[in-house]
Amino acid sequence: MSVAILAFLFILILNANAQRGEFGLRFMPTYSSTNIQFSSGGEVQGNATLGFGAGAVIGFNFTDYVGIQGEIIYSSTTQKYKEKDIEREINLKYVNIPLMLSLNTGKLKPVNFNIVAGPQIGISVGSSISGVATDSLDAVLSVKKGDLGVAFGAGFDFGLNPAKTIRLSIGYRGVRGLIDISDDNNSIDNDSYYVLDKAHTKSNAAYIGLSYLF
Repeated sequence: MSVAILAFLFILILNANAQRGEFGLRFMPTYSSTNIQFSSGGEVQGNATLGFGAGAVIGFNFTDYVGIQGEIIYSSTTQKYKEKDIEREINLKYVNIPLMLSLNTGKLKPVNFNIVAGPQIGISVGSSISGVATDSLDAVLSVKKGDLGVAFGAGFDFGLNPAKTIRLSIGYRGVRGLIDISDDNNSIDNDSYYVLDKAHTKSNAAYIGLSYLF
């Protein structure tokens, strides 16, 4: 479904008037946090560490002030926590596909301020946990293949050429997950426990990128 939406968006861009379409690349240092379950059954907020995201942006501007944009962002986030003096590290990797409404102060102005918001689909492409067993119990990290959330943010675009069609973008992006990403449907033995239980995605990121209006 998300691929079909992006394809439709790209077709609109190809048939749009000059400087209505937009394509760009972004780099996104990212912090995320998830509730961690201990072997004793207690739960604690893990310590978020810096991860990264990178990807592409495809947009269509109805006017200089209103548009829509779709993104394909690869994101890798790491989270550390301690249990009985043993440090563990969880790594989650996703391909995120947000589709957002964009409101601008002037897309072709030398400086444009924008706010964006919309739904985001996340596809898990890998997860791992490091650290030794605690009290002979093995920590099991099991994550659902899909995630659904809300993406939002704000930023500035700066025109780099006389026509203002080459833009430098900087800003903030937040994501709040709407569904539980933990997957406890698989069977585990008595010497194991799930690290994630009723966990929702929560991330905050900065971004910097270049885009071209056509």
